[in-house]
Amino acid sequence: MENLKPGSTAAPRVLLTDTNRWALAARLAISLNEAGCEVYAVCPTPGHALLKTRAVKRTFSYSGFRPLESLTAAIEAVDPDVLIPSCDRGVGHFHELYQHAKACGAAGSRMAELIERSLGAPASHAVVSSRYDLLELAREEGVRVPNTGHLDTPEDIRAWQATEAFPWVVKVDGTWGGGGVKIVHSQDELHQAFAQIARMFRFGRAVKRIIVNRDTFELRPWWNQSQRAVVAQSYIQGYPANCAVFCWRGRVLAGIGVEVVSTDGLTGPANIVRVVNNPEMMFAAERIASRLDLSGIFGLDFMIDGASRNAYLIEMNPRATPLCHFRLGKGRDMAGALWAQLVTQPIPDVPPATSKDLIAYFPYSAGSNGDSTESYFLDEPRGEPELAQELVQPWPDRTFLFRLFTRFGRKSESGPQSKIPAPMTDESDGAGDYAYTGAAAAKSGPRDKS
Repeated sequence: MENLKPGSTAAPRVLLTDTNRWALAARLAISLNEAGCEVYAVCPTPGHALLKTRAVKRTFSYSGFRPLESLTAAIEAVDPDVLIPSCDRGVGHFHELYQHAKACGAAGSRMAELIERSLGAPASHAVVSSRYDLLELAREEGVRVPNTGHLDTPEDIRAWQATEAFPWVVKVDGTWGGGGVKIVHSQDELHQAFAQIARMFRFGRAVKRIIVNRDTFELRPWWNQSQRAVVAQSYIQGYPANCAVFCWRGRVLAGIGVEVVSTDGLTGPANIVRVVNNPEMMFAAERIASRLDLSGIFGLDFMIDGASRNAYLIEMNPRATPLCHFRLGKGRDMAGALWAQLVTQPIPDVPPATSKDLIAYFPYSAGSNGDSTESYFLDEPRGEPELAQELVQPWPDRTFLFRLFTRFGRKSESGPQSKIPAPMTDESDGAGDYAYTGAAAAKSGPRDKS
């Protein structure tokens, strides 16, 4: 094992980053702090959950207009042992920063080494950013994946249509949380899907994100005219599942797998998951980590075929996911495994946070589906009242413009304007991209109460 601080007894320094206002970064910060790490964070302000937890020693502002400068300033101030991105945009920023550092030669060597230590081999950067390339690599490694093809040109569409019957799952790179994912059942719906995808990257949407959502990160990709590949996948009838792992130099050291039991309606993120031991999911994580020589935390989304129960890998999240903060005992403690790796100590044997298989993500309205709190573990941030309040009523939901826009948007979408299901939003990694298909797992309640 690599000792990052030879002879040092100080707590290892972890720098968390997040461009969204999701809860997962704050929850992971708490677990890392409990494991013995000194946690710092880079996030947009105001209104981020990382600002509400006592587990973070210091936070730095993450500028949407100058993200690389924000990261550089935080890294120079903290001198972290490892970087952990909590969103896809942050991963892309680190990839950019790595290229800048390499171009600086010896002056950038320390920055490049830190990013490589945290994320793994630089050759992996292009692969983890491409849905198509990642699945092709997984297929080569013996991982079960759905048929996947490019839809970048009319010729691509005709070739795919010649071999694949509807429905298709259409996805665009550079999106997350279910945005940019459409289920299409006909040629007309395909045209509508492409029109909706095009609208996602227009200047007007970037402006709306800045004014209403206080999200300044959308403007930079628009300004740079970032190219985004579109892919199609064959439709898998079944239910979603996912896993998250911590790995180091291509070796998986801890991981958790879950199946989705309940979602917040047919289009919402998971609110209850079942912890499972699925060898297919962990095999996929191990093969991908080894092939790409990855380090850090990543997640994989799957569809479990309803008939065969086979697990089909549908995409990768090359960053922290909502599962990562759980400490569920030996082999399922990612925070503990990361601490142990940084200080060259055995992974601590910490009692699992719960012995229950069913876990409800906080906040979850108990009894909303007729279920009993005795049937699941409610994952509330104990000892963090300010964070709990922030998660119950997030800052964006409290702003006047957001509430006004949301109310207007809901009224405008009340009619049957499109047959294409709406994409999932927020932290949908717990449910996977297919949770809105009407599959078995998208029912509004636990399958059982055991």
